[in-house]
Amino acid sequence: MSVFWWILLSTLAMSLISWVGLLVLFFKEDILRKITLGLVAFSAGALIAGAFLHMIPEAMGEFSDIEVVFGWVLLGFSFFFLLEQFIHFHHCHDSHCDHNESLPYLILIADGLHNFIGGLVIATAFIVDIRVGIIIWLVSAAHEIPQELGDFAILIHSGWNKTKALVFNFISASTMVIGGLLVFFLSAKIDVTFLLPFAAGNFIYIAASDLIPEVKHHKTMTKNVTHFIAFVLGLFVIWGIGLIE
Repeated sequence: MSVFWWILLSTLAMSLISWVGLLVLFFKEDILRKITLGLVAFSAGALIAGAFLHMIPEAMGEFSDIEVVFGWVLLGFSFFFLLEQFIHFHHCHDSHCDHNESLPYLILIADGLHNFIGGLVIATAFIVDIRVGIIIWLVSAAHEIPQELGDFAILIHSGWNKTKALVFNFISASTMVIGGLLVFFLSAKIDVTFLLPFAAGNFIYIAASDLIPEVKHHKTMTKNVTHFIAFVLGLFVIWGIGLIE
């Protein structure tokens, strides 16, 4: 299968993950919250492992200067920090987050931008190496599931009906396909491999700034230990997939 089809099908599959929000309608809120926070911890580990074990080492093989690689990592980290200063980008995995009437639209705009960047990342990984693309897709999927659950819960909690929330959430997720195809067609004219270390910085920032703070310092030691185990499991799963590849 050609790189084009890998990019198109993988980004489309990622967009379809937005429909996981339907689980919000079938589970009790306390049960869903426990599941979601476990997934948040797991995805934090997966993002960290994806960045340090796959994306940065792969970028080092593409660039002759290590300082250039880490420069792009720092730029990617700083870019997402900048986004949080101007856009309500912080991932909320709970329907009880502070919100107002405009929050659903801010969530969708920020999520659309996030997914567009995700499409750039996934496409770049497939262009560099199909195996790296598969790993980054799995890492992104692990992060996307709890994010989409949280987004959908906020839309419903804000008064949107189920159909409207699903449709708009899917439209927001579909920007990933646009980002992926854009990189594919641009790659024929420019070198897009700089997006790999740039995205590694994005992954590190999201894990450290958005995800880990949501699952640490809970009231009971049992929850803290459970979340840490889920985090470590995320690390080992991505590490293990790399060994298989």
